[in-house]
Amino acid sequence: MEKQVRYSVVVPLKNEEDNIQELIDELKPIMLGLGEPWELICIDDGSSDNTLEILKKLSPLHPELRIIVFDKNYGQSSAFDAGFKCARGDLIITMDGDRQNDPADIPKLLAAATDVDLVCGARINRQDPWIKKITSRIANFVRSRVCCDNVQDTGCSLKVYRTSAAQKIKMFNGMHRFLPALFLIEGFRIKEIPVSHRERVKGQTKYNFFNRSFNTISDMFAVRWMHQRHLHYQIDKESP
Repeated sequence: MEKQVRYSVVVPLKNEEDNIQELIDELKPIMLGLGEPWELICIDDGSSDNTLEILKKLSPLHPELRIIVFDKNYGQSSAFDAGFKCARGDLIITMDGDRQNDPADIPKLLAAATDVDLVCGARINRQDPWIKKITSRIANFVRSRVCCDNVQDTGCSLKVYRTSAAQKIKMFNGMHRFLPALFLIEGFRIKEIPVSHRERVKGQTKYNFFNRSFNTISDMFAVRWMHQRHLHYQIDKESP
């Protein structure tokens, strides 16, 4: 009989060999403190360093750890989708593998998830280079108005999803940036709460101005098209 799980933590990893051990060491006490069964799903998204080897060495020491290995790099949308589909918990917690998200914020997000289907973290006092903060602020401003999601920081990976809702969302490449809008399109409830943000101290960021900004423009208008064309009918009467 498969063990019942309450929480599924989903973490995409791409060349994060320097962060995995500390990430798990920091995350585990927080999750154990919740007093509910949990699992950690790490997706190796085509890493070219020792990420996978380290995960395999850690696996016997952490029975909650599950490893998904891609045959090549597919991107965060694919990694999140794979994690969503195999999650066994009632709630899914997502976070980045670079340790800029603080696991100490997880209980706060879970407490806010009692009456909604998605809780988005909004990073305050961001510890990023100024150019990254400015471009992110502009992108969030434009995206929020084009996609009508009223979320100020959709780029924050620290989120809590109701699994039954997340598994109903059809993902496309690049769509992880627009999950709040996709949830709203499907009639799900969302909220946003402030979370802390930390400086990246190990490894290198996988994103720059070009792959984060220009590549999302067509995706953004695709989401707006879905928002405008989504079916919203209600049945008044139905004959036997």
